[in-house]
Amino acid sequence: MSYASKHATTAVLLLAHGSPDSVDQVPEFLLRVTGGHSLPPNVVEEVQRRYGLIGRSPLTELTLKQAELLARKMGVRVYVGMRNWKPYIADAVRAMVSDGVQHAVVICMAPHNSRTSVGLYRTALAAENHSFSIDFVESWHDHPMLIRAFAEKIRAGRHPGVPIIFTAHSVPQRTVAEGDPYERQAKETAGLVAKEAGLPPEDWIFAFQSQGMSGGAWVGPTVEDTILGLKEKGHRSVFIQPIGFLCDHVEVLYDVDIVFKQFAEKHGVRLTRAESLNDSPWLTNALAEIVGMYI
Repeated sequence: MSYASKHATTAVLLLAHGSPDSVDQVPEFLLRVTGGHSLPPNVVEEVQRRYGLIGRSPLTELTLKQAELLARKMGVRVYVGMRNWKPYIADAVRAMVSDGVQHAVVICMAPHNSRTSVGLYRTALAAENHSFSIDFVESWHDHPMLIRAFAEKIRAGRHPGVPIIFTAHSVPQRTVAEGDPYERQAKETAGLVAKEAGLPPEDWIFAFQSQGMSGGAWVGPTVEDTILGLKEKGHRSVFIQPIGFLCDHVEVLYDVDIVFKQFAEKHGVRLTRAESLNDSPWLTNALAEIVGMYI
């Protein structure tokens, strides 16, 4: 008997940050991100410049593809809701109610638990009226198949001997100081991936990327400082794997592929990176196994 027949009223909801489809939509998108608080014009212009350089962010289409692959594998309905752009979480919830969903397994496409990501997704979901029950997955940063997915990308893209910089999006230091598990979980993922890929300790290091443009201290070390530190040790090539992200978007296509690469080249270092997970079968397997725990 298939999942579809056994669990006709059960569905999966994948939650993600969201990303504008064009440069013109960036101001509206940023208002969503800040909860309606206007940012200084120079900040908005800088974000627009970044999106302009990469053309567009594929985050939405890639998340929808990940949902499609999961639905095909599991035989259940999979919905996608974004906190800051279309399809919004509210739209996904309305569709689920209309479709008669009675129970949902909710997975954030950010496997490390932080109040700045997973916490905000959960709050946004709780604000919507729905009649279905929920199993909310708090984190899945150490799932063996997720670890396998990242390790496979290392094997496919790294030249032997080139040091790896594992990265995740930085968060404000006060967030971690107040007990947020994000930093610990991100570093744990990196260690597990290194072990799975057979890396000795001297072959990898961890850094935080994409520190915010707002005031206050953010968790480090930065990728730039880490590149310089590896250069001082005699390395002329580095390999980045952003283990904090599950698909290509602006933090990968701009921050890594443009900013970090140019910084490295300026200092005589060649920078390459692992391919993002995107439609990785191992990522699909990880999501399917998580869903299977609840239905």
